[in-house]
Amino acid sequence: MDPSVFSVLILSAYAIYFMLPAYLANASALTFGGGTPLDMGRSLKDGRRLLGDGVTWKGTIIGILIGTGIGLFQGIITGDVVQNLLMIGDPGIFKMVQGTITLTMIQGMLLGLALSSGAIIGDACGSFVKRRFKVERGHPVPLMDQLDFVVGALVFASLIVIIPLNLIITIIIISVFLHLGANIIAYLLGMKNVWY
Repeated sequence: MDPSVFSVLILSAYAIYFMLPAYLANASALTFGGGTPLDMGRSLKDGRRLLGDGVTWKGTIIGILIGTGIGLFQGIITGDVVQNLLMIGDPGIFKMVQGTITLTMIQGMLLGLALSSGAIIGDACGSFVKRRFKVERGHPVPLMDQLDFVVGALVFASLIVIIPLNLIITIIIISVFLHLGANIIAYLLGMKNVWY
């Protein structure tokens, strides 16, 4: 295999692995959502809902918990790979436990929390923008629908790790196709009313 192709495949696989807490948080919020909306039914002066019924407390909490748990699990099984590949800084609070499983677990959990929280908040921001532009729930806004949660996750994760530009670009490209594929599967399974 051509080394450059192999490098692209490795980077793509790592991009998916890195974003797994965000991807699963976003999917979990949809799958396990329902109930009380995050905006508590409030509307702004424009008469339109703040977020809408699609963003719920239950989905938000479950999504963040699942994403954080995935991050913790990744921290346990990954060891120092995350630190080596993403150049995670060396905050003073962790210096005494450098290289131990505790450090890796804490880093994984924090990164999972950042990615999942960012994904959920990014998705909520997307809903907020859609409501302001009078886009009804379930109607598509190309690229924003696929990338709002990704941008949120990357912004939050960048607060605790340095994410290389080539990884960011790979994540964005892959996420568009993964999100569309996941939505098509959810539609075929009857979990979504639309395929996009």
